[in-house]
Amino acid sequence: MSGPLADKLAVVTGASRGIGAATALALAARGAHVVLTARTAKGLEDVEQAIFDAGGSATIAPLDLTQTDAIARLATAVGERWQALDVLVLNAGTLGSLAAVPAIDAKELASVLTLNVSAQAALIAAFDSMLRRSEGARVIGVTSSVARKPRAYWGAYGASKAAFETLLGAYGDEVAAISSIRTGILDPGSTRTAMRARAYPGEDPSSVKDPAVVAERIATLAIDGFEAGHFERIEG
Repeated sequence: MSGPLADKLAVVTGASRGIGAATALALAARGAHVVLTARTAKGLEDVEQAIFDAGGSATIAPLDLTQTDAIARLATAVGERWQALDVLVLNAGTLGSLAAVPAIDAKELASVLTLNVSAQAALIAAFDSMLRRSEGARVIGVTSSVARKPRAYWGAYGASKAAFETLLGAYGDEVAAISSIRTGILDPGSTRTAMRARAYPGEDPSSVKDPAVVAERIATLAIDGFEAGHFERIEG
């Protein structure tokens, strides 16, 4: 498929549904070959088929990012086929249970931090060399407003996202002067996802925006680029 991202490679995590799936479709529609990762193979296959049906190209890589060596295996497999990585969308994350801080379960908190922070650090480390070989790599992290504005009962998730933002921002600062890599953080705002439905079970899904709105913005950022340390929130 031709387009502004033709001959570019993108990796999208959490790509089996929601924002990740919509982002994969948007990037593929603009010409990128998209590597889709998530735990749910069936969901990835559905997204891959949708991309193929639209004339795009994609590769699925079902895996659990919290499993030891899974990320290293992914990076090795991608590196065997492609020289450079142009777009990395760090979208995968887990909500955990909403609870008052004194009631946070230590084991569950560790699980949330493993995916939302440790796995993100591992992804950055694993793909760093491929990102450096791109002429203008973009790493876009999907965050939440609770990372910057604490909210009652959202302490565990908010803390994990705050740590993720710091991690990605630090990496961006480290590479800005010595490479073409630029990192940015996107807060999607209220969006119709399975995670939001779990957090707000009584909410009318039609009252919040479709993931495609967020995906279109991510695709635009991947094409137009942005300055180091970019942050934005999508209202509505």
